[in-house]
Amino acid sequence: MTSDDGTATGEGGTAPVVRLERDGRTAVVTIDRPKALNALSPEVLDALAEVIAELTADPGELAGVLLVGAGGRAFVAGADISAMAGLTPDEGAQTAEHGHAVAAAIEALPLPVIACVDGYALGGGLELALACDFIYATEASRFGQPEVHLGLIPGFGGTVRLPRAVGPALAKELIYTGRQLDVDEAVRVGLVTRRFDDREALLAGARETVQLIGRNASTAVGLAKRVLVGAAGTPTATATLLEIEGFRDAFRTEDMREGVAAFLEKREPDFTGR
Repeated sequence: MTSDDGTATGEGGTAPVVRLERDGRTAVVTIDRPKALNALSPEVLDALAEVIAELTADPGELAGVLLVGAGGRAFVAGADISAMAGLTPDEGAQTAEHGHAVAAAIEALPLPVIACVDGYALGGGLELALACDFIYATEASRFGQPEVHLGLIPGFGGTVRLPRAVGPALAKELIYTGRQLDVDEAVRVGLVTRRFDDREALLAGARETVQLIGRNASTAVGLAKRVLVGAAGTPTATATLLEIEGFRDAFRTEDMREGVAAFLEKREPDFTGR
């Protein structure tokens, strides 16, 4: 359930496993299971889904979302293996569907989501980060899909989104071997967009990016995200049609009229999100 301050709490009103804080135009969603390295238990997935649904229903004046892990050792170190140990094949499939639903909700959210990785982003953690719009990371971060070490394969979107991020050959190598990338390699192969010395600098840099995004028309940013997500992996002809439809929808907004008028009148636009 969601508490009055926007946090998703554990069963029986226990300490929240996911916290939502709105700070000006930035929302910070924190996965808060540091003793378990923020592993994605069913409870965490439920709480994430609830928080993303809240942001979707009521974005307010937000310009972007930061997704972070508590504790300083991990963004998310993976799925909760103890919760999977006794699952049947059908229950395993249901777990995968659960993770995919959360990733899809993040992609459908009409706000940019920045994965702020400080520490391990492994297995389901990397898959969660890949569902975000881009990844910022600290020097201490490591990335990988180690599921094969457990006789599993990625189940929350890794076989789909990782090839789009780093190319199919490298994605296959990482998934087949389970090896980890340090931040140097993650930046070099395009998995990580920006690197920072530490957590403080990471969060400050992500907030600055949200501020830059917030100067623009939120309607246009949301439409651009819709087209980018929808076009990923589709044939060029299909992607082109999605872009044309998004371009058409931009002309339906008041922000588009205001932006063009402001440009022609040589003044700053006053966007309203409509």
